[in-house]
Amino acid sequence: MSLLRVVLLFITLSGLVGVNSQGVGINYGQIADNLPSPARVAVLLQSLNITRVKLYDADPNVLSSFSNSQVEFMVGLGNEFLQNMAKDPSQAQTWIQQRLQPHMSKTRITTIVVGNEIFKTNDPVLIESLLPAMKSVYSALVNLGLEKEVTVTSAHSLDIIQTSYPPSSGSFKEEFIQFLKPLLDFHSMIKSPFLINAYPFFAYKDNPKEIPLEYVLFQPNQGMVDPNTNLHYDNMLFAQVDALYSAIKTMGHTDIEVHISETGWPSKGDENEVGASPDNAALYNGNLLRLIQQRKGTPAKQSLPIDVFVFALFNENLKPGPTSERNYGLLYPDGKPVYNLGLQGSLPDPDINSTSRAPGSLPDPDINSTSRAPDSLPEPDIVYTSRAPPTIKILNLWRGVMGLAVAGLILDMDVKMRMI
Repeated sequence: MSLLRVVLLFITLSGLVGVNSQGVGINYGQIADNLPSPARVAVLLQSLNITRVKLYDADPNVLSSFSNSQVEFMVGLGNEFLQNMAKDPSQAQTWIQQRLQPHMSKTRITTIVVGNEIFKTNDPVLIESLLPAMKSVYSALVNLGLEKEVTVTSAHSLDIIQTSYPPSSGSFKEEFIQFLKPLLDFHSMIKSPFLINAYPFFAYKDNPKEIPLEYVLFQPNQGMVDPNTNLHYDNMLFAQVDALYSAIKTMGHTDIEVHISETGWPSKGDENEVGASPDNAALYNGNLLRLIQQRKGTPAKQSLPIDVFVFALFNENLKPGPTSERNYGLLYPDGKPVYNLGLQGSLPDPDINSTSRAPGSLPDPDINSTSRAPDSLPEPDIVYTSRAPPTIKILNLWRGVMGLAVAGLILDMDVKMRMI
């Protein structure tokens, strides 16, 4: 790759990769046997300016590896803990004291996600345990003086929705209402967001002849108009979120924010998984990131920018289920991009005698030493976010101008060299 292309790619990445904005994060799943160490992932995410990460547990290796970084964590409390914590609140406090507090002085933990897609399990014991477990966790945080620092919530599948079309007619499944009503009351009381795992891919896969691909990939399309509100929807994800807002409103609440805890598109699938491809995955996630950078809200909540955690950071080769389940990652385990999303570290290999590293590439492990000490992580690059203070925005502008100037100089030199 020529030096000119390297500089131009650097400028492109600097302008495009705004994944550090407040509205987007990444899901860091670890159901695999070939992933890089958490210490290497910490360096990778900082080089990509990703500062919001969602875990499915409270892995101490991950939390310690991100010590003294600017990354904020949502940590998961697994479904297997819910029943005991619902019965014995002291177990929730013990879990927090043992799993979270040892890291909180150096690692930013902002949210505990109690359970994942509980209603989808159709397990009556788990469903009945969810709210009591959430209350136990919240009470433990209060006892420890952490309730203002750490939020309590849970992540749900869209399977809880009975009606989603039109969005203004959104409603919950009847069998879940008795549990969701007090759950929403609790969210309102503690002022925590309602998390939803939303995948337009599933709807398209099941009805590819009826649902336009452009509608689910955020591409130009005719869209649909809600006959009750006259609001126009040009993508399915926003329609799904507004259907959830409508369902929540039927439970008496307009004071609860909906955040998207998972969404993504697989780059590969089985023969019956129509639409699973690298091109479609790149379009879905790329267009979604642009909407987030533009601070877009849904048609029914235009003043509230969507809050999204993309699924997922890596392909996970041990996930059960169809092929698509193992192919939602933005990156392969070696740090290379699965498809072009502007996140790739497609820069030349670093000089073998230098410690510099291409942005987005994973550091080579040192066979003569242990992982990088948590407190020696490199300082993050300039933050690219619409909420950045004026000084940062000026630095960003200066960086772009200087980059273009350097690129022009190199281009001029390249032309002159060709003329010799």
